[in-house]
Amino acid sequence: MKKTTNEELHRPSAEEYARMRKMPVTVVLDNIRSLNNVGSFFRTCDAFAVERLLLCGITGTPPSREIHKTALGAENTVAWQYFESTAEAVESLRREGYVALAVEQAEGAVMLEDFRPGAGQRYALVFGNEVEGVAQEVADMCDGAVEIPQAGTKHSLNVAVAGGAVLWHLFAGYISEKKAADETV
Repeated sequence: MKKTTNEELHRPSAEEYARMRKMPVTVVLDNIRSLNNVGSFFRTCDAFAVERLLLCGITGTPPSREIHKTALGAENTVAWQYFESTAEAVESLRREGYVALAVEQAEGAVMLEDFRPGAGQRYALVFGNEVEGVAQEVADMCDGAVEIPQAGTKHSLNVAVAGGAVLWHLFAGYISEKKAADETV
């Protein structure tokens, strides 16, 4: 097995990435303490072409050496914005027509494997603090919740790992949807 080289991957330049179509998802970080987790979200949002990342409350913002360490430059390609309050960010997104979903273990949550994005719908995914999760005030503002099924004793994942799992699930759905549309044309 020969590994694929960076040149063979045909990655877009930063300018091409800025112009390309994005997945209709905005990620909202609710008071994330670790700058390494923030950097990981930048990198994951870049990988799955998320339209933007909202950094809220105590969540650190670029420029930051610690964010850059895990983002590896994705903090320069992913559109981002800072909000003092996560509630303000979610309120703004809902006014823009987004369906706000807390990624949280909550009453009535849809298990991730059962979640199917609605055609033409834009989503705001709210990921919570490493200890407290999504603040209750913010969860109350959301249209629903998505939960990652787990079998272990901890019943929690690192927030950046949770972000990777949820964003991959949505991205895979959008890829399947695009392939089906391409096949019918």
